[in-house]
Amino acid sequence: MTQNAQYLTLGIDGESFGIDIAHVREILDMRPISKLPHAPDFLLGMIDVRGTGFPIVDLRTKLGLPRVAPTEATRIIILDVPLDGRTLGVGFVADRVFEVTSLDSAQTDAPLDVGGRWQSHYIAGLGRKGEAFVIVLDLARLMAGAGVPPDVDASEAA
Repeated sequence: MTQNAQYLTLGIDGESFGIDIAHVREILDMRPISKLPHAPDFLLGMIDVRGTGFPIVDLRTKLGLPRVAPTEATRIIILDVPLDGRTLGVGFVADRVFEVTSLDSAQTDAPLDVGGRWQSHYIAGLGRKGEAFVIVLDLARLMAGAGVPPDVDASEAA
């Protein structure tokens, strides 16, 4: 028996990414973001959603891609990210949101480490949607640390 998991699919720089729908709280139109002093480059700032503050991460910058100006299609995805035994509420800025779709877990491949243009330790796997691939993000690894893979000693990465 195959098991289908539900993913929110989103577009970044012409690629399709997937986030497990269980972690998605809501999707918002782009809005003004309050800057934070001395924040890392990928952290755009904070927004208020019904009285709760959420840090906003530029997914492009976090994946090592160049920052671009928001468009009409740009969205903020509010997520509950499991991190170190707790849940972190965070917003990701994506170029666009496509749909919620099923990906067959039997058709999900392990991430390839072939020196692609994004950091492969942020990828949980490659799903298939018809002929297209959906890059499934590993949210915990994406939000952990300052870009060093969890299984790499920081002294090795320097």
